[in-house]
Amino acid sequence: MSRPDAPKITCCLAAWNEVASLRSVAEAQLEALEKLGVSYELVVVDDGSSDGTGEVADQLAAERPHVRVIHHPQNQGLGGVYRTGFSSARGTFVTFFPADGQFPPGNLAALYPAAEQWDFVLGMLPGRTDSALGAVLGATERLLYRVLVGQMPRLEGVFMVRRSVLEAIPLKSQGRAWTVLWELLLRAQRRGHRMTNVPIELRARLHGTSKVNNLRTVLINVRGLLALRRLVDEPRG
Repeated sequence: MSRPDAPKITCCLAAWNEVASLRSVAEAQLEALEKLGVSYELVVVDDGSSDGTGEVADQLAAERPHVRVIHHPQNQGLGGVYRTGFSSARGTFVTFFPADGQFPPGNLAALYPAAEQWDFVLGMLPGRTDSALGAVLGATERLLYRVLVGQMPRLEGVFMVRRSVLEAIPLKSQGRAWTVLWELLLRAQRRGHRMTNVPIELRARLHGTSKVNNLRTVLINVRGLLALRRLVDEPRG
């Protein structure tokens, strides 16, 4: 249940060794949140960074009253970031953005209006283009999801969810992979929560290289998927 002083939106920034981009991405995110005209908080989840990301995050929190920082002592992967965000968010609506700047903060203007009418708003990328390797890995992963757990909601990148949905659905997934997010989506879909897709934008990283579009991450996600199949095949409660 929301407190009277709870913000309308919690925007979580997932940051692992993003010292070069964190400040500019966070400031752009704050500007986009301000433009929505509702109350908000920006929660930086420092996922065990070793390059000074945590220090930059703490500086931002000291300078900007809407910023909170949560530090993971060790890197926990996207799974850990999602679990931290899910449990610590105060807003009526919760969303996640990577601190590498790939998903422009302007996407908030697509997600939030729809979230007032739906339980889940899932981003989709019209005309998405990947590298040859990224396309093969992505297609293989999506095929495995369909084979092992059935039809999945379409999600490509960022999303927004009502916190009341998070509070209503117990999640069991552990580990580094984003399995916990797919568990949430599957359980919410099976319980009849309302979902919609909106088009979003993707751009090149501001600095560095992708930490998720690689074979190692796909293998981690496949292991998580096998665990997810066991979870969702349990008797429904």
